[in-house]
Amino acid sequence: MGSLKTNISVLFIDDDPAVLSSAAQTLELSGLSVSTFDRAKPALEIIATDLPSIVVVDVRMPEMDGLEFLEKAIALDPELPIIMLTGHGDVDMAVRAMRIGAWDFLQRPVHPRQLVDCADRAIKHRSVILENREYQKASLDIDGISQRLLGDSESIRSLRETVAALANADANILIRGETGSGKEEVARCLHDFGPRKDKNFVAINCGAVPENMIESELFGHEKGAFTGAQSRRIGKLQHADGGTVFLDEIESMPLDMQVRLLRVLQDRVVEPIGGNRSIPLDIRIIAASKGDLYERALQGQFRDDLYYRLHVAEIFVPPVRERQDDILILFKAFLERAAVRLDKAVPLITPELEQELLVHNWPGNVREIVSAAERHLLDLPIKGQRTSSPLPTHQQFSLQQKLDTYEKSLILKSLADNNGSMQHTADDLQLPYKTLYLRLRKYGIDKKTGKE
Repeated sequence: MGSLKTNISVLFIDDDPAVLSSAAQTLELSGLSVSTFDRAKPALEIIATDLPSIVVVDVRMPEMDGLEFLEKAIALDPELPIIMLTGHGDVDMAVRAMRIGAWDFLQRPVHPRQLVDCADRAIKHRSVILENREYQKASLDIDGISQRLLGDSESIRSLRETVAALANADANILIRGETGSGKEEVARCLHDFGPRKDKNFVAINCGAVPENMIESELFGHEKGAFTGAQSRRIGKLQHADGGTVFLDEIESMPLDMQVRLLRVLQDRVVEPIGGNRSIPLDIRIIAASKGDLYERALQGQFRDDLYYRLHVAEIFVPPVRERQDDILILFKAFLERAAVRLDKAVPLITPELEQELLVHNWPGNVREIVSAAERHLLDLPIKGQRTSSPLPTHQQFSLQQKLDTYEKSLILKSLADNNGSMQHTADDLQLPYKTLYLRLRKYGIDKKTGKE
């Protein structure tokens, strides 16, 4: 039988150097990867769940014999194929090993073809085991994602499958969708169900950061780099090292910043403003755009080289109006969540209200449904009425008002991300605790609830 070509290796454990050398040569000539050990304990230290390996181990060895190794390795992974090498007089020991959980046993001296065939069968078995575990894990991921990306329409089911598949890809991803459709939630799922889930998720709205601040916000700065830079500041990209950066409204990023971001993606380094050192960076970039970024690139409004760097994979988040079957599901879910948060009873949803929800076009998408659910909980019309005096437009605010609004939004977001912890929020924003406290007073933010 030909050897199986696979990334699953063989751990061969025997205290006889001649046996180790001969077995390794036999297995490697058959196309298998082999790691040899002359003691059982060092091999045991690398055994872990989902280890892409099988084990061949001699029964009689000093310090830790094969049976002790078998018991401890099986405790770590009950489905790890372990082949025992026994002498002619060790039949009882072989039977005991099989009862403990050995996958097979071979009597010494072992014929090379017999060793290769047995290893091949064990590798095929291990490959199936690991593949099944991956399928199970993907299924669990989709179950978890379904609690975050709500709905039962065909488009949302397809979206969940795409997110589950791309979460572990660790590639840069471009998310496209209308305002309020849930692009950030998709990005968070990609992070939370991927290999970087234990590291930082840093969200930056490129359209909300004043143009004169975005460079410092992304790349950080050294002390004295410009007027007002009284101390060194770590940028968001460096803060996300090992994790994920979510760049929302990437189409709003100034062209000169696009050049710097492109270098980060190419060289995997970041240079703070005023610094002359390159800091290695390991991040995954997830960008989001309201419109077609490719069209903007064709029109010269976005760098095409950056577009291709970001567009390793693309996810489209459908608007609510194309998810008619999900409207009531979303409304009821957000209504229940709001009721729990505000400690109120869930109000009745009448047939008339259901009809009103279904005929509405939902231009604000999921974000608008969240607002409608909260309004219904407070016994208000689901569609808010305009005030008689319109709010001042963005252009009517002074620069200081814009900066204060942006600072307040950062504080509120950080408080929410850190579950209201003042100390963690201060650390996240790199502010002294007292300074954060004064900012909360300035903006009328309740430090207990983390809300205005």
